[in-house]
Amino acid sequence: MAWQSFVAMGDSFTEGLNDAYPDGTFRGWADLVAARLAVDSGPDFGYANLAVRGKLFGQVVDEQLEPALAMKPGLVSFAAGGNDSLRPRVDPYALVARMEQVVAQVRGAGADMILFRFADVTVNLPAMLGRRAAVLNDGAKMIGDKYGAYVIDLFADDAFRHPHMWAPDRLHLSPAGHRRVAGHVLNALGVGCDDQWMLVPPRPEPTPWLLARGADLRWAREHLAPWVGRHLRGHSSGDHVTAKRPRLAPMTGDIAA
Repeated sequence: MAWQSFVAMGDSFTEGLNDAYPDGTFRGWADLVAARLAVDSGPDFGYANLAVRGKLFGQVVDEQLEPALAMKPGLVSFAAGGNDSLRPRVDPYALVARMEQVVAQVRGAGADMILFRFADVTVNLPAMLGRRAAVLNDGAKMIGDKYGAYVIDLFADDAFRHPHMWAPDRLHLSPAGHRRVAGHVLNALGVGCDDQWMLVPPRPEPTPWLLARGADLRWAREHLAPWVGRHLRGHSSGDHVTAKRPRLAPMTGDIAA
């Protein structure tokens, strides 16, 4: 099937953090998917990416759903809730209920939809986050089955337990991680991808205990502490950041892997 337009909704996962273009902006899995879809659809293919880092689930819905629907896209991706899972008072079941409302609206407008079961975050982060993410993952599967959405099951892919798939902050994907996500999406859509995107290098040897603890301390100082500081001040990494592709536009420029 050749879609004529694709709108991506979400947070840093979909904005493409840590997969940088030469100019310092971000590419990520959604740009890679859009570029491949444009090959089949031709020069009139339109792509918009409304995702902004740091956004909570409710912010993604409130700020991005209406603009996405107004573009009347053929294909929509929705990925949100990761930032909520970092907060101890989040109710993941309420997020699942709202996710269903979003999917019902998008599918009711005639668009196909992509949802995600997220990779196992407990590889890098505390297990309590995994319990919250599991509720979102199970909800995405249930909703996807109910409404006929494409559900991309990253949780079932053990390759995301490989450190090469993650950026130094242990929360965002590396360039290799984004390519693997793009490969999963394109394969699910029946389009196919560059085989290189699905390759995973051998796992590194275990890090000696003392070196591992030193790495943990550096991570806490360089990544965890700044996040906690922003959270306590009520700030977000997405403050003053706008969507990189707020309107449907043709794919141009170099997005090569």
